Amino acid sequence: MKQHILLLASAVLLVGCSTSEPSPQARVTQVTPVVSKEARFHDTMLKIAQSTQSNPRYHKMGLTRDAEKQWFKNLMYRLWNREITRAQFIREGVKRYPSHKYEFTYIANAFQNY
Repeated sequence: MKQHILLLASAVLLVGCSTSEPSPQARVTQVTPVVSKEARFHDTMLKIAQSTQSNPRYHKMGLTRDAEKQWFKNLMYRLWNREITRAQFIREGVKRYPSHKYEFTYIANAFQNY
């Protein structure tokens, strides 16, 4: 009987102390791609732009100059990055483009969906 207990104890010790090679799945390091903040913002802008195409009430603002485009992009970024509220976004946009209140409101609301 003592021999059985001794053998059993030895087997448990050997199994517990043995070093085994990790499985191939355990050796694979999980790598999650890091998406930059700029890329996430750009993706959101594209989604919003695409959503405006199916809206018959939405009219393009005619931003033709680089300075106008940059101003609009900065305004959208500030809203996306939560630096300003939706009301501030609409107010600043309408101040510069008074005939486009619907468009600024649409964009401000669209950011909540993405």
